Amino acid sequence: MKTKNIKHEILAYVVITFGILIYTFAWSAFMLPAQIVGGGVSGISSVLNIAAGIPLPIGVLNFIINGVLLAIGFKVLGPRFGANTIVGIILSSLCFILWQQVLHVETLFFENGKMAFDPFMCAIIGGALCGGGIGLTFTMGGNSGGTDIIALILSKFYNVSPGKVIMYLDIFIIGSSYFVSHLLPNVIYGYIVMVTMTYVLDMVLDGNKQSYQIMVFSQKNEEIGEAVTKEVGRGATLLDAEGCYTKQGQKVLLMMVHRTDKPHVMQIIHRIDENAFISVSKAQGVYGKNFEKLKL
Repeated sequence: MKTKNIKHEILAYVVITFGILIYTFAWSAFMLPAQIVGGGVSGISSVLNIAAGIPLPIGVLNFIINGVLLAIGFKVLGPRFGANTIVGIILSSLCFILWQQVLHVETLFFENGKMAFDPFMCAIIGGALCGGGIGLTFTMGGNSGGTDIIALILSKFYNVSPGKVIMYLDIFIIGSSYFVSHLLPNVIYGYIVMVTMTYVLDMVLDGNKQSYQIMVFSQKNEEIGEAVTKEVGRGATLLDAEGCYTKQGQKVLLMMVHRTDKPHVMQIIHRIDENAFISVSKAQGVYGKNFEKLKL
């Protein structure tokens, strides 16, 4: 058991490191050469470095700002931050230094002294890589520190969602770059990065776990439920219901299915009763047997 846990911890930190490498590479190779400012502490660091002209490397600025936020977080919230947060802060700072000061990847996509990609493509590629890298890091319980610390502090004193705080902070950070650089197109590209990163991040975290709740109103619900259980391997539940208008009792079929199972289930329903009334909705989360394990 101990050996298994050690292997899992090693794998977790390998994936976290790989994710942060991708995240910082996106900044260093695509966004910073195009002078695009994203969100988070990396965005603050890039504003200070690119727009405000502070000569310190992004990695050093990232470490200093995260260190200050971490100290404030410990003082206000107590020792709520795990080792992964500290590791993430150190890793992201070191990776920025690796990509920029050691390997100089900012020149990787330059041709004849000009960036090979236009700013829009840099925003799309950079945002997608950032989302993918941070998504991998999150799947293993890691993070790169940053504005989530501010979000936790504010949510302690005010009735506000940490997710909304992070979103508003990112909007403010990207928008503030205009008052230093006066480059409106770059601000727009920054918001494109934010949207792209959020979309890819959600896809990495929830894309493979997306589930659907399907409710079927049909006179053949028992037959449909048996077919789904036999052919798809998913459980189904029959609920007692009564029509408000007809006052007649009927059975409602309730099913929770994975994204990959949904087309097969819909085919079964149509095959057995093409006139069935069907309600399909995405589930925020499904936990239990054959689905996700509940993590508190």
